[in-house]
Amino acid sequence: MRRLLGICVLAFVVVAAAVALADHDGPSRRHKGIAGAARVAVTPSATRTPPTRTPTTTTSLPRRGNGVPVTLVFGGDTHFEGELRSNLDANPTGMFAPIAGVMGSADIAMVNLETAIATGGAPDRKAFNFRAPPRAFEALLAAGIDVVTMANNHGRDYGPVGLAETLAAKSWTPLIVLGIGANAAEAYRPWRTAVRGERIAIFAATDILDDWLIASWTATDTQAGLASTKGASLDRLLAGIRAARSDADTIVVYLHWGVEGSSCPSTRQQELVQALIDAGADVIVGSHTHRVITAGRHGTAFVDYGLGNFAFYNESGAAGVTGALRVTVTVRDVDAYEWVPARIRGGIPRWLGGAAAAADRAACAARQSCAGLTP
Repeated sequence: MRRLLGICVLAFVVVAAAVALADHDGPSRRHKGIAGAARVAVTPSATRTPPTRTPTTTTSLPRRGNGVPVTLVFGGDTHFEGELRSNLDANPTGMFAPIAGVMGSADIAMVNLETAIATGGAPDRKAFNFRAPPRAFEALLAAGIDVVTMANNHGRDYGPVGLAETLAAKSWTPLIVLGIGANAAEAYRPWRTAVRGERIAIFAATDILDDWLIASWTATDTQAGLASTKGASLDRLLAGIRAARSDADTIVVYLHWGVEGSSCPSTRQQELVQALIDAGADVIVGSHTHRVITAGRHGTAFVDYGLGNFAFYNESGAAGVTGALRVTVTVRDVDAYEWVPARIRGGIPRWLGGAAAAADRAACAARQSCAGLTP
């Protein structure tokens, strides 16, 4: 009997260890779908979740790897100006309750954080300067967001002092902050994680910087700053993607790119897509134009040229058209993708349903032709 008991205990320990290894997704984070404590809970009554919809398209390619799909959700430009700042001051963990259901349902949710995280510093010489206090990270985590990119044309809006504050806040938050760092090695470094055994690498960089700020904003071996695709900096990003290809199942790249106000991708965006795919990227998404552009397949890769605004102070007209992109991947195969339409109201996305949502999805799909993408 003692021998049988000992065997049972040993078996339990082995199984528990195996589960722990399978669930591991980085040195400091456990996957939210496995361990709910990794996020701030939102009460069901405060969460408005859109109805389940049939995915826009599915792949006919065979699955690879262990055959376990991973769900990614992406949102566009996010900051804390205007009414959003008032909500942040009053209720940081509850302000994004309307979007927490969709963002929290993903294995990994990511947005573009278009602001410096600072309270000090002097604004750089540019048309618009954005900043928010460190509790913005708390609000994003409570919204179900796991990862942000700060590689954009507002990430260093408040000079070297604001950048230092941003990096300090990054060092203690459990939110994953990409595209900005104390040097180029940190700024261009991808986030590497595993979700149920699938190894994911996410890169972030910006193709949008004011010409007179490129030198002072771009991270180098000896200077803090942002990951950029300007000039020779693109080579550093591509080299990182090629290096990750050897031991990553799925490579995601989030870029800040495009021409403001455009509803079709620029030639530059299409050139970048080809370079990223050639380097080994599987999923390429981005924002900056303040317009929802379109998404679809580019050969075996998946591309979204413009996610639009997400949580943003300008909600008038086309600037207020928004949504979340849900992509399901199994290793390098994109199994399904879906645009979840919304409108920005009071700075926050509000999900659409019925005919309004169908019209938005149809409009997004219609623009695939000008982007050279297929369903």
